[in-house]
Amino acid sequence: MNRLVSYGAAAMTVVLLGAASPVWSEAAPKGDSANGRKVYLADGCWQCHGRVGQGGLMTGAAPVLAQTKLPFAAFARQVRTPVNDMPPYPAALLPDKDLADIFAFLQALPGRRPVKDFPMLND
Repeated sequence: MNRLVSYGAAAMTVVLLGAASPVWSEAAPKGDSANGRKVYLADGCWQCHGRVGQGGLMTGAAPVLAQTKLPFAAFARQVRTPVNDMPPYPAALLPDKDLADIFAFLQALPGRRPVKDFPMLND
């Protein structure tokens, strides 16, 4: 009987994970990176995350956002209902279109350069 319960629990886990995976694999909505840059700067995202999404420590450790590996759904969830020190940006304050535009801007940024690109770090 215990084996049956174990198989049932394993099967349920697979079903639940399978149901959740499309959310993580969905493509981001088409966004306008030029408008995303304007909104990112106007809404003050840069004050913690840097003007080019490089992250910062002005108000605590703010993560790097340039070339974020977060899927759009996770990015949107963090913006709407954040963890840690970030203030929430509800849809009334930051419309979904502007959120998609910010995500497009962050994805268009060059991201971190490899250490080999900095001669002084390679001595």
